[in-house]
Amino acid sequence: MYSAQITRANPTCIVLLLDQSGSMSDPFSGDASNKKSDFVAEVVNHTLHDLVIRCTKTEEVRNYYYISIIGYGRSVGPAFSGPLSSRGMVPISEVADFPLQVKNSYKRVSDGAGSWVEIPVRFPVWIHPTAEGKTPMCEALSLVKSTLETWLAAHPRGFPPTVLHLTDGESSDGDPDYVGRQIMSLKTDDGNVLLFNCHISAQHRQKIEYPGEDISLPDGFARTLFQISSRLPQSFLAAAAQLGVQALDGSRGFVFNGDPSSIVQFYEIGTSLTGMTPYRWMDDRTETA
Repeated sequence: MYSAQITRANPTCIVLLLDQSGSMSDPFSGDASNKKSDFVAEVVNHTLHDLVIRCTKTEEVRNYYYISIIGYGRSVGPAFSGPLSSRGMVPISEVADFPLQVKNSYKRVSDGAGSWVEIPVRFPVWIHPTAEGKTPMCEALSLVKSTLETWLAAHPRGFPPTVLHLTDGESSDGDPDYVGRQIMSLKTDDGNVLLFNCHISAQHRQKIEYPGEDISLPDGFARTLFQISSRLPQSFLAAAAQLGVQALDGSRGFVFNGDPSSIVQFYEIGTSLTGMTPYRWMDDRTETA
């Protein structure tokens, strides 16, 4: 289970499900300059760039992954911006070819003598921050389910799809438990679809990362998200360990009351797939030019 090799003939897919409701315009706790929607967009853009880099072999971007970004807030639907805005599932080569824009920045690197120097870099952007409307989580999860059903009909074998769901609030259109369990019941020959959930907060409260049981969770909503979060397969546990995250056998892909570092690790672990170490973009300091 969860051991199939990811190839161009047998790719996998990653679904990034983003809460884009009005509350995502709120800042993280105590930092008015750091809006949740801004930070999430930045992490998603760097995650996509990382996936493009991983799939680039001899100057060719190979379609090991297909990517879907679904947002929900004022509306529910595909969340790519620019040329890919209406696309529900996009091969990684087209993700590479059609960013919304390419920004100029600076990356801080060691000069080898104990100091730092800044070098110019260019990085692509596929989504902009969005924060408006309510939190129609059930409708969004239903769209994820239908998207995956279409994908699985054409790709019944290989590494199962991974869904990375990030939210900062409770569902405004019902209980997501039923449709979440339906998503988790979908599968390939290699295993069930993996659904991971990351809840972020603007409050100073204890965060809970990758628990194996729900005893310590504070309320029914947290327990619901826990119950519709998949257990981390061994390759994901290995990636978590490389990032210094305490996750054990039985841990679920679930974070409650996460902070900015939790978001970064959530995407790094969730896109590790076969245990590849992701590019640690947060180790760099970038400034938009």
